[in-house]
Amino acid sequence: MKIGVLGVGHIGKTLTQRLAAAGHQVKAANSRGPHTIEADALSTGGRAVTAAEAVEDVDVVILSIPLNRLPQVAPLIADVPVDTVVIDTSNYYPARDGRIEAIDAGQAESLWVTEQLGRPIAKTWNAIGSHSFAAKGKPAGSPDRVAIPIAADRDQDRKAAMALVEDTGFDAFDAGALADSWRQQPGAPCYCTDLTREEMPGALAAAEAERLPKRRDLAVAAIQERVGDATTNPDAEYGVRLNRALFV
Repeated sequence: MKIGVLGVGHIGKTLTQRLAAAGHQVKAANSRGPHTIEADALSTGGRAVTAAEAVEDVDVVILSIPLNRLPQVAPLIADVPVDTVVIDTSNYYPARDGRIEAIDAGQAESLWVTEQLGRPIAKTWNAIGSHSFAAKGKPAGSPDRVAIPIAADRDQDRKAAMALVEDTGFDAFDAGALADSWRQQPGAPCYCTDLTREEMPGALAAAEAERLPKRRDLAVAAIQERVGDATTNPDAEYGVRLNRALFV
């Protein structure tokens, strides 16, 4: 596929590397310009471009930027053809994103995103930690391969997202419609707990919407106490152990 990735941070960098290595034509962009994209992000064949170039003539656009910046890219996405698949990897963290009343009131994050962008999306790669994503990919059929949930309303979005998740080295799990995607938000049992395909159904079913915000914020507080700031992500071992203790 021809893929444009907006954002080359923790998740976007690995996406660019893995998808290019899998044979896709990948263009990567950030808000600071192509000259600022690090060479290792492009080491498997990805190409640095401007944000406008990243969304031109592609089959898939992947948004790997903080949730509070999605409204800023909405004008850019407005020009993307309706049959192009748009995938969002973001999560809502009030300390970073500011308070969003609709989400605080219970709206699924992905539905809020569709309203901001004015188009359907698929939601995936949001429920895996950046260290796990970078280090734990395995070939299909490998024992204990980590699964990643995908939510979407359109079949074309779901199929494309599931194929690409597999290409990044993880088992793709169909988590249903966007209205149910709260089950893969921060604080949910499947969120950054590195579950297998067999474990995923039970984790999704066990999610309790009213408990997610408190569990999310407890995890943030514990991570900040350990690493000392609000931007450093925990390593996979600590992050998964913490999240399993709090969420599962």
